[in-house]
Amino acid sequence: MAAKAAFIGTGIMGAPMAGHLLSAGNSLIVNSRTKARAEELIARGAKWAISPKEAAAGADFVFVCVNDTPDVEKVVLGKDGVIESARAGLVVIDHSTISPSATRKMAEALKARGASLLDAPVSGGDVGAKNGTLSIMVGGEESAFQQALPLLSQMGKTIVHCGPSGYGQLTKLVNQILVSVTLTGVAE
Repeated sequence: MAAKAAFIGTGIMGAPMAGHLLSAGNSLIVNSRTKARAEELIARGAKWAISPKEAAAGADFVFVCVNDTPDVEKVVLGKDGVIESARAGLVVIDHSTISPSATRKMAEALKARGASLLDAPVSGGDVGAKNGTLSIMVGGEESAFQQALPLLSQMGKTIVHCGPSGYGQLTKLVNQILVSVTLTGVAE
């Protein structure tokens, strides 16, 4: 079953991830700071939105993949942000690697509008994004996770629900620490 999806942030990771959603037959609305980064997706049938608010208004699932915590907060909670179009049933999936506490605050703000937030940072780099083989660590409500799982499966191979809001981010932090320790050990 095709979904109405939006993807905000079409950079090195986001563009191929959004491309997998489009290739799977979902309708796709895109928004990015730089429209040129979304041109290939638009040429393949995605629609351009002038703001995160506009992108969310036309979608049931909103994916976010931007650089850091302030960027996600601006996209989700800022002027013309996703929250201005938030409504019951909307599921926002944030693939950025950000602060677990900021994630929980955004989840609460969206919940007050009837929407859900899944924190779903990824591992696998740009190669995993291009090949659709990402590992995705998800925090948030189980029901929202189950709704989003078919779409997440179009972008990744290992998808794990880690617990409540913020737990996807916490799991990613542990993953990063383990990778760093392993690389340090190998270098020694």
